Amino acid sequence: MKTKNWRVIPAVIAAGILSFSGVLIETSMNVTFPKLMSEFSTNANGVQWVTTGYLLSIAIIVPISAFLIRNFSTKKLFVLSNFLFLFGTVLDSFSPSLALLLVGRILQGIGTGIALPLMFHIILTKSPIKSRGMMMGIGSMITSLAPAIGPTYGGVLLNTLGWRSIFWFLIILILISLVIGLNSIPSEKVQRTEKFPFKTFIFLGLGLSFVLLSIEKMSLLMAIVGIFSLVIFYIINQRQKLLQLTLFQNNRFNFYMYGFLAYQAILLGLSFILPNYLQLNLHVSAAAAGAFMFPGALISAVLAPISGSMLDRIGQYRPILLGLIVSTVALCLMFFYFPTLNFWTLMLSHMLLMVGIGLSYANLMTVTLATLPANETADGNSILNTTQQFVGATATAIVAQVITTAMHKNPVNGMIIGSKQGIGGLTILIMISLILFIAVNKRRK
Repeated sequence: MKTKNWRVIPAVIAAGILSFSGVLIETSMNVTFPKLMSEFSTNANGVQWVTTGYLLSIAIIVPISAFLIRNFSTKKLFVLSNFLFLFGTVLDSFSPSLALLLVGRILQGIGTGIALPLMFHIILTKSPIKSRGMMMGIGSMITSLAPAIGPTYGGVLLNTLGWRSIFWFLIILILISLVIGLNSIPSEKVQRTEKFPFKTFIFLGLGLSFVLLSIEKMSLLMAIVGIFSLVIFYIINQRQKLLQLTLFQNNRFNFYMYGFLAYQAILLGLSFILPNYLQLNLHVSAAAAGAFMFPGALISAVLAPISGSMLDRIGQYRPILLGLIVSTVALCLMFFYFPTLNFWTLMLSHMLLMVGIGLSYANLMTVTLATLPANETADGNSILNTTQQFVGATATAIVAQVITTAMHKNPVNGMIIGSKQGIGGLTILIMISLILFIAVNKRRK
């Protein structure tokens, strides 16, 4: 397809604003968890579904993104994702119960599940190769700005107008995204050539859902059902392709993807741990807990396009290696000194971590997809986004379970113990990522 009618940067921004809105509402809701636990009479395991349910719906929808992109025009998909997200946001803005709130979050997740791969598809297929790293950085910066703003946005509105107001102001942003997209994404004719692999999709959704439920419920039966569903998915997927699982035969793709997913687990795990720890243990306000996340997330957002340009100029090794080293040092400091860290020293360690993430997170996604031939990029993007969201949901569910268990065993210090255990697990993930990256690149040399 020709790209001369495309206005690539506005198109990326339009899809990015929708993705931004999804991450904004996710991170802004994290600071409301103590309030939601009180209002809806639930615990950390229950309220974490506000995030986990959203991420799970993205993880289930993203696998069909490659099918949707091949069989429907970009403009139709963009409009559909906008309207789904808008309807979910309106529903959440007056939600009287946790159940209805979760329904709205699932609709938002479906919209975001279409928009996220759509944004990166536009970047990877419409932007010039020589500036692709920078464009990936711009896309990542758009979505990275949301974690910078989200907690502060949520905390301030929670303290002033209540948590439902978090959704009110988002409606305007979604409408702006729609206007920009309608004017920058051209209508293109796409001929449908494939039948939707319905059975494959159903078993993938069941498998991912039951695996996550097994973590919250600590249920072996649910875990078995989830794993069995995923095995059936694997068998059916060989006949009715939903995900191109043969890509996992590419070891470089696997190793780089692990590094990217480790960062996703760290980002989502800490976005649950830190705001709740600050409010429940250090007794700061929701606004202060939100402001805590702002400097680090802003640093990461600013560094994303800069590190992308570095990748274009000097290659992948140095910016990614530096980012992984900085992230490892930051998480080690956070883990070993966690009980003694106050608000400000914890913020400094978080800022250092986000420097490392800004240098390497988006670049790891770029180099992961770069290991694939051009005709497999859409399928690789689909796998990467599916696993990204599922790992984020899983990390949130696991740290919520760890903290809940610790608080049951030790009501006085359980929040400290559970939070440190969660951070310890995340530290191990980044250490493995650093070792793998060095080993893979040393072998290539």
